[in-house]
Amino acid sequence: MPIRRTFPLRTAAVVAASLILSALAGCDGSGDAGRPAASGPSVIVPGGPGEANRTLSAEEANRRRADDDTPNAADVAYVRMMITHHRQALEMTELAPEHAGSGDVERLAARITAAQGPEIEAMRGWLAAHGQSETESAHAHEHGNGQGQGEGQEQGMMPGMASEAQLTRLRGARGAAFDELFLTLMITHHQGAVTMATGVKAQGNNALVEEMADEVVAQQTSEIERMRKLLRGATG
Repeated sequence: MPIRRTFPLRTAAVVAASLILSALAGCDGSGDAGRPAASGPSVIVPGGPGEANRTLSAEEANRRRADDDTPNAADVAYVRMMITHHRQALEMTELAPEHAGSGDVERLAARITAAQGPEIEAMRGWLAAHGQSETESAHAHEHGNGQGQGEGQEQGMMPGMASEAQLTRLRGARGAAFDELFLTLMITHHQGAVTMATGVKAQGNNALVEEMADEVVAQQTSEIERMRKLLRGATG
C-alpha cells in the first residue's frame, strides 16, 4: 500500500458500484480494503481519462496498486460526482433554518453543511492538482472523444439523489412536514454516498481518494443512524 498523505479534509469526513473495475465471474475473495486477492481471476483496470482499459492478473493488479497510486478513471469520476452529490445536500440543508420544526433537525443540517462545504473545496483542489476539469463533458471535449456527460447525465447516474419534484416538495414544506421529508430524503442521499464511496474503494487507485471514501463511509453511516432515530421520533 502507498504511504498515506495528509489530505485537507477532517479525519472523520463517494464511483457508484457500477463503475468500471469489477472482478470477472468466479471471484471468490478479496484482499485488504476490498482490493483483489493476490491470486484469482484477472481484473479489468480502468485507464486514465482518454486511455483504454487494461486486463491484469490479480497479482499484477495488486503489484500495480502497491507501486503506483496514480488516479484512474474511477477516482476522477468519483470526485466529480461527489462534488455534485454534496452540492445537492447543501441545497437541502440551506432550507433548514427557515423551514425546520425541530431544533435537532436544524442542528443536524448545520453539521452537514459544516462538513460538506469544505469537502467540496478539497475535492475541487484534488481535481485541479491532477489536471482534471470539474465536469466530464469539458474533459471529453478537450480530448475529442465525444463521450462526455453533462452534469444532468452524471446526476442521473448517482445513487441517492433527490429528484427535482422531491426538492420542490421540500422547499414548500414547513415544520414537522419538512422535518419528516428532509430526514427521509437525506437518509437516502447519505446511503447513496456510502454506495459510491464503497465502489471507489474497490475500483480506484489513488490513496487520497480512498481516504476520502473511508471518511464518507464512517461519517455518513453515523449520520444515517442519527437521522433514523430523529425520523422515528418525528413519525412516532
